[in-house]
Amino acid sequence: MATSRLQLEGDDSVHLHITHANLKSFSADARFSPQMSVEAVKEKLWKKCGTSVNSMALELYDDSGSKVAVLSDDFRPLGFFSPFDGFRLHIIDLDPSSVTTGGWLEDTSLVEKYNISEEDYAKRTDSFRKFKEKRVSQNPVAAEAKTKENYMEDLCANIKVGDRCQVEPGEKRGMVKYVGRAESLGPGYWVGIQYDEPLGKHDGMVKGTRFFECPRLQGGMVRPDKVKVGDYPERDPFEEDEI
Repeated sequence: MATSRLQLEGDDSVHLHITHANLKSFSADARFSPQMSVEAVKEKLWKKCGTSVNSMALELYDDSGSKVAVLSDDFRPLGFFSPFDGFRLHIIDLDPSSVTTGGWLEDTSLVEKYNISEEDYAKRTDSFRKFKEKRVSQNPVAAEAKTKENYMEDLCANIKVGDRCQVEPGEKRGMVKYVGRAESLGPGYWVGIQYDEPLGKHDGMVKGTRFFECPRLQGGMVRPDKVKVGDYPERDPFEEDEI
């Protein structure tokens, strides 16, 4: 059987692709030591996907898509099931009440939104509106100063669509998808980012205006001073747990 060999010299770890039965957008690659027990593999995966160890079943597929093993014995080492580089480890969540079922972790439209009436909001003393009104009353001159239309335009000189970047705060990595004005967000210049992970708020459409296309919850619009372009490769989501 032809398989891709990704091991470094002297490294006996195996490189597997990870998928999840309930999370259609979940996809990752990771290295595992053949000496790890199946239970240890599950513990490592639990931290990344949310399926508990006791509710997790694992299936191993070869690089042609055929099932080669069901990892049913938690105490056997992973190597017992003869995984090779390029094989796929598929996670099945056996808990019908798990957070991964029903799309709750992927479809925010399923989450009930809290709405407050205009009358009730006006009565609140700790709202942003009240805070803004207080600031204006304390410094009316500053409140009248408007953001210029070319605000931060100079910072966009070295930012172009297609650049890899890192966004602060949070060291979130992604790709620049838009550079320019966004009147619906405010005067001045903005940068549209497609994050590598679902760390955003939209799919490139903001307040009814589409600025770019990207997967849902991977889009963000930020000011240019928050963006650093350069050689920022995608992070391995499992790198902190490398063997």
